[in-house]
Formats: sequence, C-alpha cells, structure tokens
Amino acid sequence: MVKRNGGLTLVEMLFTVAVIGIVAMAAPQVITQMTKVFILGRTKLQLQGEARAAMYLVTRELRQAESNTIIIDQAANQPYYSRIRFAKIQGTNVTINQSGNTLQLTIGNDVSTLSKNLAFLSFTFPQSDDMTIVSVALTLQQAIYNGSYKALHMASERVRVMN
Repeated sequence: MVKRNGGLTLVEMLFTVAVIGIVAMAAPQVITQMTKVFILGRTKLQLQGEARAAMYLVTRELRQAESNTIIIDQAANQPYYSRIRFAKIQGTNVTINQSGNTLQLTIGNDVSTLSKNLAFLSFTFPQSDDMTIVSVALTLQQAIYNGSYKALHMASERVRVMN
C-alpha cells in the first residue's frame, strides 16, 4: 500500500520555479516583438492607403492637363523633377509639388496637402518624343520605432494626358 501526502517535493517546487523563471524572461521579448509587428503592419497599411489616395488624385489631375502646358521642374531647395505645373482645358492652373516632406496639390488658389510623409517625388517624360505621357514616382516613409523608418515606394508609369 502506498500512502500519499498532499504536499509537494522539493524537486517539483524547483522545477516549477525554473519553468516560471524561463517564461518570465521570455515574455518581455515576445511582447516587444508582437508590438513591433503590430506597429509595422499598421504603418504599412496607413502608407499604402495614403499612397493610393495621393496617386489617384495626381493621375486624375494629370489626365485633364493640356499636354502643351506641362512643365516639370523643381521648387526652391527641393529635389529635381519634384514639381509639375500645367493648365487644364478649363484654364485652371494646377501645380503638384514636393515641399519638404509634404506632397501638395494646388488647383487655382486652393492648396491641398495630399501627404505629410513624402520622402521622394519625381515626374518625368519616359519618351522624349511623346509629351502626352508622364511617369510619376513617389516614396512615402514614416517613423516606426527606435529611429527606424518604414518606406513605401509607389510608381505609376505612363499616365496618359488626355488633352
């Protein structure tokens, strides 16, 4: 006959303390990694939505441009090819440009901010013999954690100017 007492042995107690210690040491690292993954995913979704909306507005305005009025240049202290100016058929002047980290759309006298996370913007004519096609490239970036940045590059090749 085996007589059983309701207590714990010293070996069982040490084993339990060791397991709890290992879990306690790993938990902060797991939580930190999960937080980083969450922030990275949220930032990626935000940048994708912002880039799609900005690219939609830029291409919509470019399609309405008069091809003989398109001027691609740079604003003061901004990268080359980071500004495009043109007139629409209705006579409205439109400017799309980079101003620091801001992507701006100016229609007439109304200035709209399309993004405050702009890292790079470029307008080019991919074919020198056809001024009715404009390539647009933009890169958005946002700080995520520990001085790191998440960047999203979006390029829309060959926006056809309809006028």
